Amino acid sequence: MSTARRSWRRALGAVAAASAGVLLLGTLTPAGATPAPTPAAPDQVAGLNTPLGEATLGSQIRRVEGGDKSTPESQQQAMRPQGLNSDGFDAQATVAGIDVASHQGNVDWNNWWGQGKRFVWTKATEGTYYTNPYFAQQYNGSYNVGMIRGAYHFATPNTTSGAAQANYFVDHGGGWSRDGKTLPGALDMEYNPYGATCYGLSQAAMGAWVRDFHDTYHARTGRWPVIYTSTSWWNQCVGSSQTFGNTVPLWVARYSSSVGALPIGWGFHTVWQYSSSPIDQDSFNGAYDRLQALANG
Repeated sequence: MSTARRSWRRALGAVAAASAGVLLLGTLTPAGATPAPTPAAPDQVAGLNTPLGEATLGSQIRRVEGGDKSTPESQQQAMRPQGLNSDGFDAQATVAGIDVASHQGNVDWNNWWGQGKRFVWTKATEGTYYTNPYFAQQYNGSYNVGMIRGAYHFATPNTTSGAAQANYFVDHGGGWSRDGKTLPGALDMEYNPYGATCYGLSQAAMGAWVRDFHDTYHARTGRWPVIYTSTSWWNQCVGSSQTFGNTVPLWVARYSSSVGALPIGWGFHTVWQYSSSPIDQDSFNGAYDRLQALANG
């Protein structure tokens, strides 16, 4: 057995043990849920070496689509209003934000507040096997400094159903409350870190998986999730099999000076991830009161 395979097996064992500990604390398991099949080991797929659970918002988009091509000039451009906002009018303002995951560890929230960042999404979960060990510091710390915060879930549609992953997400920090400072949870749909681009699913099956997550999240929280994706991945893996523009705010990834063409089903974007340097940076497409409106539902 290769050294990489042994390392991966040890990592998977640690994740399984951690998950078992969480279950002992009372995690809700959806009735009828089937055990998650094991994702392909990274050393079985050429070019993939992401440790299980360590995929982050945009990491696989940058890996596949050519990295982060943003520049200081394009980052400045990204903070200018672009296109329509959620009200159907030309956006007149933007709000600066970031997203974080375990890679950032304990975040210095006063620093980012001082740099003008006013919202954040932090990774809570992946699949039904991973929770971010820094989630509490990141989620609560951003709230305490004054940011409007939310949680995100990295989807692995080949391991368990959309409903199972929505429930896991809500049960591990991905819920919502009408406190004026909590954003609806975000569903991260992007290239598979551990195998085939579309997780071995057809467009129809992938669209149905997203619909399952979408409906379950709404049933649990009363809010529709935000969907994060890139135009290329979405059009390839979901296409027109399902459309979500009538309910779901779009968070689009593109590391350039313009947001570009949007995924099938959306006529405008709500959030744009435009850079990963020096941290994942995001622009809300509207004024601060519209960001508050998204939080308030």
